[in-house]
Amino acid sequence: MIKNKYTIERRYINKRQNVRPGTRLASGTPGFLVAHDTGNPGARANNHFDYFQTLVNRSASAHVFIDDTKILEIIPTGTGPDPAERAWHVLYNVTTDNKIYGDDANDIALGVELCYGGKIVFTEAYKRLVWYLAFCCDKWGLNPLTRIPSHKQLDPTRKSDIDQALKTAGKTLKDLLYDVVAEIKEQPEMISPPAAVQLPANVAQTLIDDYVSPAWFAARKVGDSVGTLHLHNLANNLRLAARIPLQSGIVAAPFTQLPKSNVQELVFRWLSPDWFAAKQKQDKTGMAYFNNTANHLRCAAGMPLE
Repeated sequence: MIKNKYTIERRYINKRQNVRPGTRLASGTPGFLVAHDTGNPGARANNHFDYFQTLVNRSASAHVFIDDTKILEIIPTGTGPDPAERAWHVLYNVTTDNKIYGDDANDIALGVELCYGGKIVFTEAYKRLVWYLAFCCDKWGLNPLTRIPSHKQLDPTRKSDIDQALKTAGKTLKDLLYDVVAEIKEQPEMISPPAAVQLPANVAQTLIDDYVSPAWFAARKVGDSVGTLHLHNLANNLRLAARIPLQSGIVAAPFTQLPKSNVQELVFRWLSPDWFAAKQKQDKTGMAYFNNTANHLRCAAGMPLE
């Protein structure tokens, strides 16, 4: 699936027992996803944030509200850096969730709400809902066909969501589930990698002098023949990528693309540690130098810049 197809906005309501108790899901990561609709035609995600931010007279909430312009998480779900927390989106005295999933939805599931009606463009809101459910299923290895019940399925005598919203566009829960499956299977378009460019000679020589040669001498000192050969070849690959002659008096060979494995080694073995050391010292000049050097290497290997 295309994991960055839409942006997930995270703006959390304040912790209060009746809306956001602030406790982790008992399952750690979500065990299933309950598909809701707001039952409030025309109200957008921001409207529901405002409502639950100030709600005081009853216990209710959900994790995510999705309209035609945004996906808004108002309680942590685990899709970002914050671990998933409980929300009050299915009544505890309803036992269907326990029979099917072995626990209460509030304790092990996310509540995902579709905003609909009024001026909300259903097709855009629906696409975002499908993608978000697919994103969550992909992230936590959930089968969409068995792990996305509707609120109506869990509480059929009281609730009609998400079916009531889907019905306004001629869709069913089954349509939704199969659309989620299709979304997971969708592949991003193949993007041609950038063409490799010649490594600047001064960059190649500095890398050899500062990192590769000292490591070569250290390997030689301990009798590491495999290490010395590898580092010798690494230095020569840098020279070829910069069209530096391998031996004195020899004309430089045509430009040779730097192997990606060499880039990874140089970045992770030397440049990244030095970048973090510069960061700790708040040395912005040093940070920029190591970042630029790494990007020179990526260009020489035809890799995207970072």
